[in-house]
Formats: sequence, C-alpha cells, structure tokens
Amino acid sequence: MPTWDADLYLRFGSERTQPALDLLRRVELVAPQRVIDLGCGPGNSTALLRARWAAAEVVGLDNSTEMLAAAAAGYPQGKWVRGDAAAWTADVPFDLVFSNAALQWVPDHAAVLPRLLQQVAPGGCLAVQMPVHFQSPVHQRILEIAGEPAWGERLDKARTAIAVGRPSFYYDLLQPRAARLDLWETEYIHVLESPRSIVDWIRGTGLRPFLEALADDQERDRFLELLLTGVEQAYRPQKDGRVLFPFRRLFVVAYANPL
Repeated sequence: MPTWDADLYLRFGSERTQPALDLLRRVELVAPQRVIDLGCGPGNSTALLRARWAAAEVVGLDNSTEMLAAAAAGYPQGKWVRGDAAAWTADVPFDLVFSNAALQWVPDHAAVLPRLLQQVAPGGCLAVQMPVHFQSPVHQRILEIAGEPAWGERLDKARTAIAVGRPSFYYDLLQPRAARLDLWETEYIHVLESPRSIVDWIRGTGLRPFLEALADDQERDRFLELLLTGVEQAYRPQKDGRVLFPFRRLFVVAYANPL
C-alpha cells in the first residue's frame, strides 16, 4: 500500500465525498447501533455516517497513519482504529459495514467481500463504493507510460495495485449470500480547473504506487510531465477554460439475512 497525503486527497474533498453520500442514501437501515467505515481515510465519509445516525457507535478504520491523523485532528472524540480492511474481522458484528473508495486496493475480492458480509449483523448491510474508471484516458495513459522500457520492471506491481471486477462478478458472488442485493454504476462529471487538476486528482490516489516505485524525484517529475502531456491531449478545455473529468464508480449494497 502507498503512503497517503491527506491534504492532497482533500483538495477535491467535495467531489470525493459525493459518492459516499450517494451510497449512504441507498442504505435502508433505520437505527443501526454499530457502524464501521473501512478505509475511512481522513474521515470525510465517517462524518456522513455520524451525521445520519448520531446515536450509533461509529468506528473509522484505515491502515494509513497519515489519514488517521487527519481524521483524528478533524474529530478528536471519534473512534479511529488502524487496521487492514483485507484482514479485518469484527469481535461483534456491525449493523453497517461501509466502505467508500477503499476496497479497490484490496486483492482477492472473491474471498474478501463474502467475509465482510459475514461481519454484518442479521438484517444489517454491507455498503461498498469503488472507482471503475480504468478505461478513462488518464488511467490508460498512466499504464502506457508505466510500460515504457525506461522504468524496467519497477512499475509492474503498480500496474495491478488497483483492481475491481464487473457488476456481474459481484452479483454472482454476493447474491447467494444476501437477503437482497443492489448494484449500480454512476459516472460523475467533475468540473476541474485545468488538465493539471486531473493529474493532481490522480496523484492523490491511484498514481501513488507508480510514483513511489520510481527511484527519485527526477524520475517522478518525468513521469508526471509525460502524464500531463497526455492529459492535455485527451481532456480539452471547455469554452470557459475548465475541463470535464468523467469518473465512473460502482456501488454494491448487500443486506444480510435476518435471524
């Protein structure tokens, strides 16, 4: 896993929080008592959970000390736990296991998502959102640059650091285990100031494994320069000078069987 820059991540805080809000709106639980936010990051999604269910115990879990420090600074009275969502299990089941834009970093969804659903109390639910923008011009350009011979094999692992299956995969995986399953995709059209803003967006998330695998700042600057050139070609300015950045996301809400 890469290290994280909470300030860079939150530069686009409103855009990153909207999918969490859209996911939360589809969770049909009235008064859950125990809620956990897996991959809580700097706590922006956790704040939504606390706002909706003020009486619930809400826990934020993340494996990044940088993100947890930012979350604790924003809400010191919250319960913040360092842990790995890929291996996490609950001592006592949670009514809601929530994860916004985190599980794409976790391998082996065929094993992990059923296990997460097992951590849900009877009648509760597992709610997950993951980016699926892998056919976007910016992601394709990242893969093209990473495949150039200049980097050797150093970026091979970064190329597979993020993985999300098709909706049909999650349906076949969870439908037999769930009382009810909701699946949908949404493509957000973000309005950003410039092509460089798109690079900054990706630099705060999916680009981090690539940059961290490079040898030094000179190599990283070269990678970013090549990426910006490609982004400028693919995302042309609108009449007002800004650029539109389409970004597709997958949503999964699986309800546990009641007792």
